[in-house]
Amino acid sequence: MRRALVALLVVAVLASWAVFLARSPSSSSGDAVVVYLVRHAERAEDGTDDPPISDAGQARARLLADLLRDAGVTHVHSTGYLRTRSTAEPFATRSGLGITSYDPRDLSTFAAELLATPGRHLVVGHSNTTPDLVEALGGDPGGPIDEAEYDRLYVVTRAAGGGISTVLLRFGQAFGG
Repeated sequence: MRRALVALLVVAVLASWAVFLARSPSSSSGDAVVVYLVRHAERAEDGTDDPPISDAGQARARLLADLLRDAGVTHVHSTGYLRTRSTAEPFATRSGLGITSYDPRDLSTFAAELLATPGRHLVVGHSNTTPDLVEALGGDPGGPIDEAEYDRLYVVTRAAGGGISTVLLRFGQAFGG
């Protein structure tokens, strides 16, 4: 519980910083881009290629919606898989935003589209694509995401002047790896 509260506080501070960057009089607010990236929440193995998220995954998806509630997200993106869309859905429903699908096989094109679209984006992807997308955005992905790791939340910010920063946060049940 304490870890979740600390993560909530950190996300709130980062969201406030992103709002400041986007509204800073020394920059053009039309150029600022903030991208929050997560891997889909825990999946419920059902023997299919497109499983839903588990009860733990649903709880993590709701926590993500809580964490980003005041972050000023203006766009929500997900791959077409049930588990990614189900992870994005609580936030999209709460914020009244639709979920736009993207192709995880063409991350360089998607990264260029994100960077060309001012605002704040939530992107829900996969363990094998999210770090690559962070890198395609010019950020630092750290290392690969373990197959059992669901707690990463990247914040990649491109300031109006073009500088890129990356912050890696953790939220929800911690990965034990």
